[in-house]
Amino acid sequence: MDQDSGLRERLIDVGVELVTTEGTAALGLREIARRAGVSHGAPRRYFATHQALLSAIARRGFEELGSRVPAAISANPGAGDPRERVRALGRAYVGYALEHPGMFELMFRHDLLDSTGQALPPGSARLRDSTLPLFEVLVSLVARCRTAQAPRITAAALWANLHGVAQLWSRGSLPLALDGDPQACVDRLVDAAVDAHLRP
Repeated sequence: MDQDSGLRERLIDVGVELVTTEGTAALGLREIARRAGVSHGAPRRYFATHQALLSAIARRGFEELGSRVPAAISANPGAGDPRERVRALGRAYVGYALEHPGMFELMFRHDLLDSTGQALPPGSARLRDSTLPLFEVLVSLVARCRTAQAPRITAAALWANLHGVAQLWSRGSLPLALDGDPQACVDRLVDAAVDAHLRP
């Protein structure tokens, strides 16, 4: 790895650490540069805009989430059953959101996903494209559940439901409404969402 790409990766690493420990409000260019030990203007040599750097940080979140899903699916005792695989994917998705709320918020920031007007390096994909591999896994699993009609629409509705569970839980609304062990409640919410969309 050359010095330029090494510094680029270090800036992203620092951003990942900051968003994980302090949340999205800590992701100023100056603070990232300070923590990386470079001048406040250095990030501009590697990222045309602040949004471009934030998108690179968020892309790391999608990579980590994407690597968790196959492990969660294979660890599920019912891994051969498509419905159980969907359930495992849902739990991994919501679990990641609750463990990494700052990163999850950054990953789904509209201005980063939209990326209109962002100058992208040649050959690089827009952040929105980082959501597609995981969605395609979900569509594929939903399609294998014989009860599901229109698998893409069903998968999109289920994804929206899981995303809502993650957001409402992390903001305290669902814990306020539900009693009991928090992890058990989250698992039951995921199960209910899967059953509602795939029909028992």
